[in-house]
Amino acid sequence: MNHEPSYLITSRLSKSKGLFLAIIYFLFISALLAQKKSYSFEDIDNKNEFGRFRYIEVKGHTGYHLYAGELLLDEVSSGYGAVEIRYGWQPKDPDHWTSRYGYASYGIGYYSGFIGNPRVLGKPNALFGFISFPLTSDIKRNIFEISQSAGITYNLEPFNSTSNPVNDAIGSTVAVYFNLSIGGYFKWTRELDLLYGIDFTHFSNGRITTPNYGYNMYGLNLGLRYHYNADQRYVNSDPYTMDLLQARFNRPASEKSPRLHESSIEIYLSGGSVQNEEDKGTYKRYGIFSGALDYRFKFNTKHAVTAGLDLFYDASLEPQYPETRDQFLYGIHGGYDFMFGPMSIRFQMGTYLTDDKGKSPTYLRVGFRYDINDWLFTQIAVKTRKTSRADWVELGFGLRPFKW
Repeated sequence: MNHEPSYLITSRLSKSKGLFLAIIYFLFISALLAQKKSYSFEDIDNKNEFGRFRYIEVKGHTGYHLYAGELLLDEVSSGYGAVEIRYGWQPKDPDHWTSRYGYASYGIGYYSGFIGNPRVLGKPNALFGFISFPLTSDIKRNIFEISQSAGITYNLEPFNSTSNPVNDAIGSTVAVYFNLSIGGYFKWTRELDLLYGIDFTHFSNGRITTPNYGYNMYGLNLGLRYHYNADQRYVNSDPYTMDLLQARFNRPASEKSPRLHESSIEIYLSGGSVQNEEDKGTYKRYGIFSGALDYRFKFNTKHAVTAGLDLFYDASLEPQYPETRDQFLYGIHGGYDFMFGPMSIRFQMGTYLTDDKGKSPTYLRVGFRYDINDWLFTQIAVKTRKTSRADWVELGFGLRPFKW
C-alpha cells in the first residue's frame, strides 16, 4: 500500500483550511455589508421608484425554417422549437440614455433549441445580449415592444464531407446568433407579465467557413416575465412580510432627444478571412479587407445618415482573377444609423463603381457599432453579395478626425 508523505498531507490540510477560512471571511464580510446597507420601510414607503428594478423571463419559441438550400428539406420540414431565459436590468435614471427610448431595458440571456435532426443539425445553444424598446405608454395594461438580441450560437453540427455531407447550411460548430422579436406583454399581476410575439432568428458564420446558407427561422413566442426589486432584501427579507417595495418600474414619458445637427468625417478599416464554396471542409482560407471614408450627419441622439466611398480587397477571387490588382473593388454607399447610447445599429446600401467580379452590382452592410470615445469606434458588420447572401464579416476600428 502506498502512503503519501506526511508533509504532503499537512500541505493539503493547510490549503483546505486556508480555503475554508477564506470562504468564512467572505461570507462574514458580505453579511456585514448587507447589515450595513439596510433601510427602514417606514422611511422609504412614500418614495416612488425606490430600489433597483430587475426581471427574469422565460420564453418558448416555435415556427418554421426559411431554407435556401436543397439537401436539408426533409431535415427542416418539421419546423423548430426553442426555450430561452433572460435576466434584465430596468434603468430608471432620467439622465440615462435609455430615458429617450421609453426607458428601454437590457440584459443577458441563454437559448436552447431543437431545429431538426440533431445528428445532422446539432443541438444549438446560444449566449446573447438583448435590448427591449417599449413602443406604447406604460399607463396601459397591454404594452407593445420590440426586442433585439445578438450573441454566439454553439453546439451546431457542421458540414463534413464524410460524416455529415447533407448539411449544406453551415460549416462550423459556432455561429453568430441574431433574433428580432415584435410583440408585447400584458401586465397580469403585480410581478408577472404574459409575453407574446412573432420573431425571426438567424444563425450564420458570414462565409468565415462554408457552406453558409445559415439557418433562418420565423415563428411565434410565448412566455412569462417576473419583476422584482433587488433592494427588497435590504428592507425585509421575510417571505411573509407585508413591507413590500415596488416590484416594477412605472415608466414616465420619454425624454425628448436633443437636436444635434452634427457633421463628421469618419475613416473605417476592417479585415477578416473567408472560404470559397469549393474549399468547404478544408482549411484553405483567403484574406479580405474593407475600408470606408464616410460623411455622417446626426439629426439628434437617435438618428443619423451616412454616405461614403468603399475600398474592398477580396483574395478569394484568386481562382478567377489571379492578379492581385484584379482582386480590388470600389464602391459608393449611403445608409442610416439608429443610435442608442454609445451603440448604433448600422444599415448601408452600396453599388460597385467598377466590375463587381460576379458578386452582383449592389451590396448591403448591416452591423453593430460601439463608440469607445468621441473619436474612436469599433464595428462588426456583415457585407453581402447577391443582396442577401453573406460575402464576409468585417471586424475593425474607425476614427473620427473631423467634427463640426
